Amino acid sequence: MGTHLVGTDLLFTLVLKVGWAAALAALLVRFRSFRKLVFTENRDSDQKVMLLLFLVPPLAIGAMLRLVAGYRFFDLTLEGSFLMGLIGGRVVGLLGGSLISLLPFGFHEWLAAPVAALVGLLAGTIRQAMPEKEDVWHFGPFLFLNIPQWLVRLARQRKGDWAMLPLFCCAALEVGLITLGDFVPSRWIFSIHPENWGYAALVVLSSVMCVAMAVKIWNNTRIEMNLEQNQQHLLKARMDALTSQINPHFLFNTLNTVSSLIRFDPDMARGVVLKLSNILRRLLRKHETFVPLREELDFIDDYLDIEVIRFGRDKLQIFKEIDGETLDAFVPSMLLQPIVENAIKHGLAPRLAGGQIHIRTHRRDGRLSIEIDDNGMGMTPERLLEVYGGGIGISNVHERLRLLYGDQFEMDIRSQEGEGTQIRIEIPELATVEPAVL
Repeated sequence: MGTHLVGTDLLFTLVLKVGWAAALAALLVRFRSFRKLVFTENRDSDQKVMLLLFLVPPLAIGAMLRLVAGYRFFDLTLEGSFLMGLIGGRVVGLLGGSLISLLPFGFHEWLAAPVAALVGLLAGTIRQAMPEKEDVWHFGPFLFLNIPQWLVRLARQRKGDWAMLPLFCCAALEVGLITLGDFVPSRWIFSIHPENWGYAALVVLSSVMCVAMAVKIWNNTRIEMNLEQNQQHLLKARMDALTSQINPHFLFNTLNTVSSLIRFDPDMARGVVLKLSNILRRLLRKHETFVPLREELDFIDDYLDIEVIRFGRDKLQIFKEIDGETLDAFVPSMLLQPIVENAIKHGLAPRLAGGQIHIRTHRRDGRLSIEIDDNGMGMTPERLLEVYGGGIGISNVHERLRLLYGDQFEMDIRSQEGEGTQIRIEIPELATVEPAVL
């Protein structure tokens, strides 16, 4: 049915209409499933159905509130149909427009369903015609301010802007709806009839703003999700880079051990090669960010067996105090080896005899604590900063923990010259192997 509004009533209705469109768009984007639908450009049939399920009910309720309670600003049939076609394509636009207008059709608004379906189909055709679907998201509330610039570029460079197409089409459809309302019985279709062309321009502008506000709100969410996804990819790349620095660092030292042993003790070298094969088997299989502590300790056992053979049992002894409840806890892969390697290289290698490494684990209040002590040479604060702050091994361990746990981990390093070094790591106890940030 046609509705004649003038002056303040018209302005009040149009402002509330734009506000309702923006509020509805902001409400929908709070749902995680809807955000995923908006973020996805190429949707399958199930995703298109989900898009309809999110958009059709609130738009249909808006039409019902207009019919039952007389709140005209709630009716976004034209804008909603256009938006569904523009975002979801021709099928979504056609079906969505038809479903929204079912109730008005039941109230004898005979043109509501065909007009809404046509609007949705036309918007979907516009989306299909765009070479770059990303141009859909350039349709913003103030795009009309770029029309003069667009006209100049079109005249000089023969280059248009696809984002202008939905803008002009949306405005043209509202003009067409106003015109149609003048030629058919008022009860056949709902439209707002302004008293002059000045008010008509405001009606057209409000319709464009309703669509543009929704697109803008959803596009901001898409940008945030894209930034989050890129950040996750960046963190994953940094993790891979840090891990790739650890593995060659370890292999270089181990192969030096093998090359020195094979000259004077072939049997012992054979034992080292067997241990090394176990280590390589672990390193060459598919990369895992997290592994059970049990597996990490087995890896360290193979490494330490090689080092004990190299240095001799009188110079290097290993003591472990492992809480059995911690063995199934997940820890970052290659967490302990760089720490143990630095303890041997910087702390115990200069000693003549009696070198010891103590490894302890325990759990408390949902957190896993790992301690690695050595009775080596120890270091001055300056030397500690130089070795453990700039060395590849320990600095990478700290960086990996920071990337994986954020501020939820602790890594404490204490060293006393002539007495030894203690490293304590405390991390949240994970129940799965998937890191929170990746």
